[in-house]
Amino acid sequence: MNTVIQEITDRIAARSARSRATYLERIRRDGEAARAKGPARAHLGCANLAHGFAAAPAEDKPALMGSAKPGVAIVTSYNDMLSAHQPYETYPQELKAAVRRAGGVAQVAGGVPAMCDGITQGRAGMELSLYSRDVIAMSTAIALSHDMFDSTLLLGVCDKIVPGLFIGALHFGHLPAIFVPAGPMTSGLPNKAKARTRQLFAEGKVGRVELLESESKSYHSPGTCTFYGTANSNQALMEVMGLHLPGSTFVNPHTELRHALTEAAGRRAVEITAHGSEYTPIGELVDEKSVVNACVALLATGGSTNHTMHLVAMAAAAGIMLTWDDLADLSKVVPSLTKVYPNGQADVNHFRDAGGMQVLIGELLDAGLLHADVLTVAGPGLDRYRSAPALEDGELVWSELTESTDLDVLRPVSAPFSSDGGIHMVCGNLGRAVSKVSAVKPEHLVIEAPAKVFDDQLDLLRAFEAGGLDGQDFVAVIRYQGPSANGMPELHKLTPPMAVLLDRGQRVAIVTDGRMSGASGKVPAAIHLSPEAADGGPIALVRDGDVIRLDSAAGTLELLVPAEELARRTPGGRPLSDAQWVGTGRELFAAFRRMAGHAEQGAGIFGVSGAESADHGPGLGFPAGSGNSHLESGVATWPAAAGR
Repeated sequence: MNTVIQEITDRIAARSARSRATYLERIRRDGEAARAKGPARAHLGCANLAHGFAAAPAEDKPALMGSAKPGVAIVTSYNDMLSAHQPYETYPQELKAAVRRAGGVAQVAGGVPAMCDGITQGRAGMELSLYSRDVIAMSTAIALSHDMFDSTLLLGVCDKIVPGLFIGALHFGHLPAIFVPAGPMTSGLPNKAKARTRQLFAEGKVGRVELLESESKSYHSPGTCTFYGTANSNQALMEVMGLHLPGSTFVNPHTELRHALTEAAGRRAVEITAHGSEYTPIGELVDEKSVVNACVALLATGGSTNHTMHLVAMAAAAGIMLTWDDLADLSKVVPSLTKVYPNGQADVNHFRDAGGMQVLIGELLDAGLLHADVLTVAGPGLDRYRSAPALEDGELVWSELTESTDLDVLRPVSAPFSSDGGIHMVCGNLGRAVSKVSAVKPEHLVIEAPAKVFDDQLDLLRAFEAGGLDGQDFVAVIRYQGPSANGMPELHKLTPPMAVLLDRGQRVAIVTDGRMSGASGKVPAAIHLSPEAADGGPIALVRDGDVIRLDSAAGTLELLVPAEELARRTPGGRPLSDAQWVGTGRELFAAFRRMAGHAEQGAGIFGVSGAESADHGPGLGFPAGSGNSHLESGVATWPAAAGR
């Protein structure tokens, strides 16, 4: 095992010892009860149980009335508006049939919302996007709260949906859980051509008709978008954490192989319940080693920056305290092994065909960069994930893949695209932020230029359209975009115009307490800046013309203004009030604004599982402020460097 990887794993375990122990004690108590007492529904009162199967098909009612067959919950994010989730329409019937054949009985326990960041980019709905993760977690908990079930099949793909399902499932950590992917759409218009059309539209050189034609040729069928953004990063991480069946991540929808893998997931959900010989509760499967494995895979693939928040929140649900320092230190020793758009021109189908997750996992295992001794839904040990599935005479078979077939897309550890990971942490007198460098040209990694300050992304877009940003170097500071300001929307709409300026030879960058999309990367950026402006962060003190130096290579972010001058300043701008933050349902989420933790804490409203007790002392739970400013609430802060 790589010594740095092991040291970071050990320090995470030491930091998390108390909360993790409390969490495990809780789920093991529930697991012991499950093993001793049989299927969960057998212990419901007769009236309770009758409600639980009143609408079941006749063929399932005898099994649900009895106490022999394990019950499997299906929690689905199906809707037919979003391409990634449309394939799930047929999954419940397929899974029920597979579970029935395996000796169990399955029911759709509940649904969770699934919104699309691609639709809401630059619109008010995007300000609910990050909050939806915690709504999904709570929806998952409500679905499982009926206490009818012995394992869970989780149907989700994109952005906040997988992290939300993951967090919710871990709060029922004694139950086994399998994520069942839907797969990416087939390749459409090449990503380079799509990006070029977007820039031409931003420059006014093509119109809406041409842009819409380009976009519809890119996003053209059922399945996940094919670029390596948050959705496909989710899928890669679920496989490397052992929560997918091996090799099932990037198989296209509505194919025979996809159908066979879905059925196999249903069968496996029965086999790993407490009532079989392979009991694999998700709360035991997700441990410090599997969390580090997820971080390594994220870095090795140049995955979505959204996961610098999601992984923190996901780990916390299992009582594990992951910090940005851990990610930063892992990034120093994890090489970049893939080139998938926006980090290259290939899409995830090309990545799969080059060897995909199987070759990637094998390379990282052989280099000692992944923990092999972990639990997975396929059985003990990550070595099982070196093998890819195929159909032979209608039966699933797995065979090991050992090397990449396209070194322009997927490389071995011995010849990486870069010696370190694609995500860096930057810090300085403006705070701490995340910088995705995997798609940024080396000559753009360092910029020192005057600030142009905006309190709304639309103001920057208007300035661009008016020519107010032409012919000058600058750092765009977009503030009041954090979790407690307006839900921390993605600012991907800024990428095309900023890319235009970059291509014209201007030196530009973005500094923001908001997010950028998992599809962003060409423009140098320091994002997720913490503390945010709405919490009194130094970004609120920046004025137009102040010089900012961003060095993503060295990991520094500095406002080049004397400390004594900053001390005299008062914050500029302000977040919208609750009375102003209305429309598109935003007013329903005002409580989330007041409760959301900092970006470093996962930007959510939940604490660390196992750290709920006040006698655990400060620093073990996420802060939950009583107003827009967490800094004024007097609550404990999440450990950063001090927690190391």
